[in-house]
Amino acid sequence: MSTPPGEYYTEERWQNWLDRIEEEDVDPEDEDSARLLLNLQDDAAIAVAKILTDYEDGPLDEEATLDELAGVREIVLDDIDIDDEETVMLIDGVQTSLLCVFYAAEEFVAEGAADDATITDYIEAAADAEAEEDLDAALGYCVQAGTQIIGGSELPMEVAEDLEYGLVSEWVNGLDSLQTAMSDPEVVEEDES
Repeated sequence: MSTPPGEYYTEERWQNWLDRIEEEDVDPEDEDSARLLLNLQDDAAIAVAKILTDYEDGPLDEEATLDELAGVREIVLDDIDIDDEETVMLIDGVQTSLLCVFYAAEEFVAEGAADDATITDYIEAAADAEAEEDLDAALGYCVQAGTQIIGGSELPMEVAEDLEYGLVSEWVNGLDSLQTAMSDPEVVEEDES
């Protein structure tokens, strides 16, 4: 069953997650806190996966799909109104991871899955570009890898594990959430702990 337009993800849903994170006094070293942040990320990735599934299965055409993706992106990447700076930084990390997910989804709708290289090649090229401080190129390579994940290719976890911490590792983390969402787009319940 397809989701009604505009209902893939709502501001209220995002805000519920933010309220919960703010109430929990999130600590990234704590397993429950880390899981809560991952659930926030996975929940948004699932919305993207559902939009892409409806695009591929037919209820959504290209224009409607891009509109839906833009709507979710605006909600998820909007500025956060939380006073605690550490919490804002943690949510910003989730937003950074999801940035690549949105770009990959939009690129997939516009151009299909990239086929010039493998996911591993794209991620390694992204890491090299990041090392050379060419962040636009790094993001572009991660987006290409993301289009392949949407197209059904697997993200090799050993590639992700070998990355230095930085923007590329954040973006690949988002792509991992997208891969999980594409294979099992079940809703993450907001009250799960």
